Amino acid sequence: MTNSERALQLLGLARRAGKLVTGESFVLAAVRDKSARLVFLASDAGKSSQKQFRDKTTSYDVPLNDSFTKDQLSTAIGSARTVIAITDPGFVRKLQQLLK
Repeated sequence: MTNSERALQLLGLARRAGKLVTGESFVLAAVRDKSARLVFLASDAGKSSQKQFRDKTTSYDVPLNDSFTKDQLSTAIGSARTVIAITDPGFVRKLQQLLK
């Protein structure tokens, strides 16, 4: 199993643990209130969404990862999503280790 597959499994575990925020407006709110520790944006997201989330995460100093497609993210968490925020520092640390 590759590190990318492990990271996707960990996203599913984070969802079951209640440590994810999903949906564009909710993720933006989490970035603004600094509860988002890491944001996953689908690599095949629309141009306006990509710009919006890149600008917002840069200005609030939140790491952004775009190494997965919309299908991969959606399959990992069990619902169709383009953007996901992780709120737990433990999950973030492990995901960053896997995705280096």
